[in-house]
Amino acid sequence: MPIIWIAYLLAFIDRVNIGIASLGMKQSLGLTDEDFGLAAGIFFIGYFILEIPGTYIVEKLSAKKWIARILISWGLVASLTGLVQDKWQLFAARFALGLAEASFFPGIIVYLTHWFLEDERSRAVSLFMSAIAVANIILSPLSGWLLTVNWLGLEGWRWVLILEGLPSVFWGIAVLFLLPDWPRDAKWLSHEEAKWLEEELERERKSHPPERVSFWTTGLKIPEAWLLALVYFLATSGLYGITFWSPQVLKALTGGNSIVVGILNAVMYTAALVSMIIVGRSSDRRGERFFHSSIPLFIGAVGLVLVAPLANQPHLAFIALIIAAVGIYGFYPPFWPIPQRMLAGVARAVAVGLINSVGNLGGFAGPYIVGYLNTIGHMSYAGLIYLAGSTVASGALLLYLRKKLSTSTPQK
Repeated sequence: MPIIWIAYLLAFIDRVNIGIASLGMKQSLGLTDEDFGLAAGIFFIGYFILEIPGTYIVEKLSAKKWIARILISWGLVASLTGLVQDKWQLFAARFALGLAEASFFPGIIVYLTHWFLEDERSRAVSLFMSAIAVANIILSPLSGWLLTVNWLGLEGWRWVLILEGLPSVFWGIAVLFLLPDWPRDAKWLSHEEAKWLEEELERERKSHPPERVSFWTTGLKIPEAWLLALVYFLATSGLYGITFWSPQVLKALTGGNSIVVGILNAVMYTAALVSMIIVGRSSDRRGERFFHSSIPLFIGAVGLVLVAPLANQPHLAFIALIIAAVGIYGFYPPFWPIPQRMLAGVARAVAVGLINSVGNLGGFAGPYIVGYLNTIGHMSYAGLIYLAGSTVASGALLLYLRKKLSTSTPQK
């Protein structure tokens, strides 16, 4: 867990640090809000293209080699993004970053099924995904400070991207030596411990319906997988909408400098981290996934809706942003055990890749639509209503899926 947690920490830093960098980048490159929304979101178009094949590789070949390749390639692209000279180069760099990082997250979700039993997976996912919140906690004040430097004639926002990409390259090399593919490869487990764990995992796998062996009919033709992909798309629109745009919203609320914005952003994600841990543990303890995923989305929507009317009261508006982050981030730990429970083997790998690839297109839609609405509305809050509606729709669809599944097979 520490190995993949650090990897995801670096992944999230490198995909979202453009949010903090935008405080200097927009003026330097002459970006409109719509341009910035496109630059932030186009990452997920490249991400979508190579997503499903990567999860198949993790399940059937080697997780550590594939994850190491991803880390090294995305780290190099992330650092080179700091050298772009115009918006078109920025678009190309963000698209390439998505290609480089594709399949990392769903590959890890599949990889966790090699190590954790079903009743432990929500906690495992919540621990792994806590790296998202911690990334923002670390990233916000660090990037806020880097924005103030001007080394070697390069503006601070460029150093944000250059310096924060390099650790991924070094960690990718370390993964080749540190990360075991299966329990039997782990040096810290005895032969008996590894054998017991793999036998228990195999017993759980056999308790699922027989696996269909065709790649294209395994996972891709399961209607519930596509519905979960839509749920994830709508929730992820909210996640990345608030992640990429919160520095801009905080700047508008407070008129603060980049360091102040960074600190406030860190406070917001500290609350989100606590939410992820609490919701994940509660979901495992109660053995329930659907309500634990949907209710946080409704709470997040309330927070998003309240930001705009509270704009003249910055302290209350900031609390509303915290509520939004607590709700939206709380959705993720109990969500991923749902497809893990429904499927096994290659079916699970392909379905997880499908859900994450289609769902993460919300990472394109959320930031871009927010940027577009802000541009035509000439305000920093116009897109928040879209994000709130997206998260509400995601929670409602999740409850619909729960009802649908309960009429066919028992689900929790």
